Amino acid sequence: MDKDKLNTLLNDTGTVLVEFYATWCPHCRRMAPVVDDLKMLLEGRATVYQFDIDRNGGLADELGAKSVPTFIVYRNGEEKWRTVGEIDGQTLLSKVEEYI
Repeated sequence: MDKDKLNTLLNDTGTVLVEFYATWCPHCRRMAPVVDDLKMLLEGRATVYQFDIDRNGGLADELGAKSVPTFIVYRNGEEKWRTVGEIDGQTLLSKVEEYI
């Protein structure tokens, strides 16, 4: 596992959205444009990290991401909310904004 990635993620102040995805996952591919839109909408207000679960398996294990896509919202390094699977973009945006 990349300890630097974990430390950066957990020490990031403010609100952070983390997505674990896989390139082979059809649900992840459908969520890709949604996450891209969220990055633009949240710019300057929240950080968005995306991790390919196949390349970041240790990090996924450490954070308990067992399925893809997994979305986790952190506030000042503390997990506040999590969901697995496809989700409406407005719902995901609202969940992130709840912790900004």
